[in-house]
Amino acid sequence: MSFTNRLASEKSPYLLQHAHNPVDWFPWGDEAFAKAREAGKPIFLSIGYSTCHWCHVMERESFENEAVARVLNEHFVCIKVDREERPDVDRIYMAFVQATTGSGGWPMSVWLTPELKPFVGGTYFPPEDRYGRAGFTTLLGRINEAWQEKREALLAQSEKMTAALQTAPSANARSGDLSPAPIRRLYEYATSVFDAEWGGFGGAPKFPRPALFHVLIRCSIHPDLHSKEQAQALRMIRETLRAMARGGMHDALGGGFHRYSVDRFWHVPHFEKMLYDQAQLAVAYLEHWQRSSGGENASRDIACLTLDYVVRDLRAEEGGFFSAEDADSLSQATDREKIEGAFYVWRKEEIEQLLGADSELFCRFYDVAQAGNAPEGSDPHGELHGQNVLYQRLGLTGVAKATGLEKEHISKRLEIAREILFHQRKQRPRPHRDEKILTAWNGLAISAFARCGAAFGRADYVQIASKAAGFILKKNRTFEGLLGRSYCDSVSSIPAFTDDYAFLIQGLLDLYGATFDSTWLRQARSLQAEQDAFFLDETEGAYFATRAGASDVIVRLKDDYDGAEPSANSVAASNLLRLATLTGQPSYREQGEGILKHFGATLENHPHSVPQMLVALDLALAPPRQLVIAGNPAQPAFQALAREAHRRFLPHTALLHTSDSPHPLPALDERPTAYLCENFTCQLPTHNPAELASMLDA
Repeated sequence: MSFTNRLASEKSPYLLQHAHNPVDWFPWGDEAFAKAREAGKPIFLSIGYSTCHWCHVMERESFENEAVARVLNEHFVCIKVDREERPDVDRIYMAFVQATTGSGGWPMSVWLTPELKPFVGGTYFPPEDRYGRAGFTTLLGRINEAWQEKREALLAQSEKMTAALQTAPSANARSGDLSPAPIRRLYEYATSVFDAEWGGFGGAPKFPRPALFHVLIRCSIHPDLHSKEQAQALRMIRETLRAMARGGMHDALGGGFHRYSVDRFWHVPHFEKMLYDQAQLAVAYLEHWQRSSGGENASRDIACLTLDYVVRDLRAEEGGFFSAEDADSLSQATDREKIEGAFYVWRKEEIEQLLGADSELFCRFYDVAQAGNAPEGSDPHGELHGQNVLYQRLGLTGVAKATGLEKEHISKRLEIAREILFHQRKQRPRPHRDEKILTAWNGLAISAFARCGAAFGRADYVQIASKAAGFILKKNRTFEGLLGRSYCDSVSSIPAFTDDYAFLIQGLLDLYGATFDSTWLRQARSLQAEQDAFFLDETEGAYFATRAGASDVIVRLKDDYDGAEPSANSVAASNLLRLATLTGQPSYREQGEGILKHFGATLENHPHSVPQMLVALDLALAPPRQLVIAGNPAQPAFQALAREAHRRFLPHTALLHTSDSPHPLPALDERPTAYLCENFTCQLPTHNPAELASMLDA
């Protein structure tokens, strides 16, 4: 029997995946809420996203099961939410699940009163009882029984939990002067959890956390850390980035990074690929290259391979960037069941057939074994039996030593081999691609392309960033003309959230620094005004995640946790401080510092939870510095001056054109001229890139 539910009218690829479940799904909205109130039924809220592996598992096991669907449809009003479309809803109920269970994740399963107040929550539930834990069917029966017989207790519980959520936005406020002490505490925390043997922070599973990389790079030049501590900060970043690039988390054939490593060796990944990971990790590798004064060419190469993957596989024809690629795919087109990693893994005999005489060298370099190479414990479902995740166990130096071959010779043969396997891999069924174009994640990608393009001399990257920015600003507008959250064939009806504004503003500021095109600076300032109007808490400071007056959320949270994505408040604080330096307007600085003071208790007591906010704190504590360049940005002499700044790690220096400077500095003659200014007091100007280099390095 075929089924179709209300999700068939939605735009989200994730919701459309569930459009033919026998569950009578509603999208998040008034129709579902009204039905729950009229019927006196609790709401079952299921939140996930299109490329979520365990979301697919729970769908197969429970939501496609007609018997389970009958229970859900009889006793609950069932709502599906794409967490990427509605991050505000996701964060509210994730906060509840984490507070009541001690952990979180997706799929997220939450039971709500008709007034949207939560009373029971969890994540993935197997269909039947297992290992002493209640399965989904058992849990549904217990919740329905409690709703019928102990409803008053459940309602009181939901009121209590909702009240706790509603007090959270003001819990961290602290006034006083800003101090560098949290940056030192973050450094000490990172040192205590650093895996000196394999790189990374903590044990398995290992998630890349780009915000932590960003602040540690700044620790490597921070004046309050001793030289040995600065060197240690740089070493932790260097070893982690190298280990990630050598490991299976990095796609050796197609570029880009998978979501995380299930083991401490960076060997076996969770295979989904997210746009936000590619964008942030490209910047992490860029900053490492800049910090090494261009000496770490491997970091430059990984950044470029990552962005090249995005251009090839995640870029829409119109210029925006798609959200993600799934972890699961079919091994062969004739198969019925998808397997995680099927697109990326290899049997040894397949490699031998394709590479012939070069297979021995390739297999040695990438640790390919006849029985497969997944470490013990990293493949609990047996999906990698006999399969190999390409993983550099020895590295180029080790293979050269073992074979007696020259490194250059090995590199050339491996490059040819990778090309052969890459083209063969293209014949396989591809993983599903989520073709939502999210404003926030596109903002992160615009930053990455603009910054890498300027630093590496890749004009094509800068052009790609410009086209993406133009697309978002022009096409991703709701019918009311507001910035939209997402675009999939057309703009959705969901207006942008505060992270959309913050990440896009950051991207536009980076694009201005790469191009000196005043359009991007004007657009950034305009969007900043919109963000203030819609989301700013004018009484206590910082930004709410949702707009005032939203009737479908029970609390307006203020995000501060910097996890896989940075928080909107962390990015907004940096944006405001940068705008203050670019424009000379103190109100921007006051507002940016106000965010840091608002989250003062978190910065002081839990700095490891807000590493991106520490990046803003570092910026706030440094004297504002501008590099102002006069002349025509299209002239090679102008570009030569700008290149000296772009190729250096200068996190406290804003680049701007004289036409945008709050204190105009005309060129001395027709030649492009650079002024290096601190606190708006400028050194003697120069036309000479070598002189500018000396000034920047002083």
